[in-house]
Amino acid sequence: MATIPDLGSYQHQDLTISAADYSLLTDLYQLTMAACYVGEGLEQKQASFELFVRRSPENFGYLIAMGLEQALAYLEKLSFTHSQIAALQATGIFAHAGDRFWSLLAECKFTGDVWAVPEGTAVFPNEPFLRIEAPLWQAQLIETYLLNTINYQTLIATRAARLRDVAGEKAKLLEFGTRRAFSPQGALWAARAALAGGLDATSNVLAALQLGQQPSGTMAHALVMALSAMEGSEAEAFTAFHRYFPGAPLLIDTYDTIAAAEQLATKVNAGEMELSGVRLDSGDLVSLSQQVRSLLPNVPIVASGDLDEWEIARLKAAGAVIDGYGLGTRLVTGTPVNGVYKLVDIDGIPVMKQSSGKVTYPGRKQIFRSFVDGKVKADRLGLITETPLSETPLLQLVMKEGQRVQLPESLAEIRQRTAATVASLPEETRRLTHPVALQVEISAGLQKLTEETKELTAKNAKGAK
Repeated sequence: MATIPDLGSYQHQDLTISAADYSLLTDLYQLTMAACYVGEGLEQKQASFELFVRRSPENFGYLIAMGLEQALAYLEKLSFTHSQIAALQATGIFAHAGDRFWSLLAECKFTGDVWAVPEGTAVFPNEPFLRIEAPLWQAQLIETYLLNTINYQTLIATRAARLRDVAGEKAKLLEFGTRRAFSPQGALWAARAALAGGLDATSNVLAALQLGQQPSGTMAHALVMALSAMEGSEAEAFTAFHRYFPGAPLLIDTYDTIAAAEQLATKVNAGEMELSGVRLDSGDLVSLSQQVRSLLPNVPIVASGDLDEWEIARLKAAGAVIDGYGLGTRLVTGTPVNGVYKLVDIDGIPVMKQSSGKVTYPGRKQIFRSFVDGKVKADRLGLITETPLSETPLLQLVMKEGQRVQLPESLAEIRQRTAATVASLPEETRRLTHPVALQVEISAGLQKLTEETKELTAKNAKGAK
């Protein structure tokens, strides 16, 4: 039986994480590859890696790029402490790594350039929405964290943008996903991406306060049941909660939704209570919302309960009268965005992957987007040396030699860009069922480089035999 090495302060069970731990929040092979590069004397060769998706999740006509801010914050703070290096050495895995590898870790600081599309921008398969240009060992080491934050936030932002598109500008959309997110850190990222993607507020108090937002929520069935049991009735429970939080919607489906609405209507009509909203969390939301609206005609109705963009579209088509939606499980979980991070250039030599079904395009690239009357007409994927043809280059330099060259954007700015981006897309790209993704044209220059790289790779392979 293998013995567990003494990892010192890193051997604990609570699995908490701080920003100081992020350098170790990586896959082992990033570190072993970095050690190999050092051993072969290649670690300082300039490398370019691009992050993109090969294909979108099913029935997604577009993706909204998100997570860049957290990626840049990570790169700014990248470093290894003495105790982290000691813990790595204690594993015994790096027994054959030279002193130069440990020196590099001890001195670690990201010194590369970062190109990225602005957060809130729509992207499509094979379009790189982030590129790292840095010494090979650094560019390799950061892959795992970049994919972790950008893949997840891109998924949530895209779902949020679709929800807003379906629900309409006037609907109140609330992020309720903290209990279903895959981790506490994931919950914070999900809240941020949801707000940047178009939702109005989050119930996650920590996320809201960190983002300078007002947290928003309602109440749970537990309060209604507890106060009903102790104070005599559901009506008393409503009165008590409303006394302390008059601006919060009341959850009215704990027992009998219509009976609860009738009781509240009596108080509202008698001038005894001013309601800011009621929430429906179960049952036939179409029928219940219609009945509640007839009883409380001027009270906003919020619906929740495993809702997503398809269910909201169904509810609206069926005649539901709902003013807002609480989005949780299906917003923060679901089909992942399988972004990948691939080497495209090393020491000025274009490279490409040629595995079956996983072919990549070589060289450092740019996305050229053309518009007609404010609507996206086409995207062209070309080399960074190419000249725009009445097009807008999407990838921007956001970090130079490890230093930011742009100020962080506000959540409001990113949300506005998301809304404008979605509005500019073709209708067939925005639809929920069988969407048609924008066709990305491959430039003649990139096509030529691809063929040349294939030929060179084949030639090198023959020469090695």
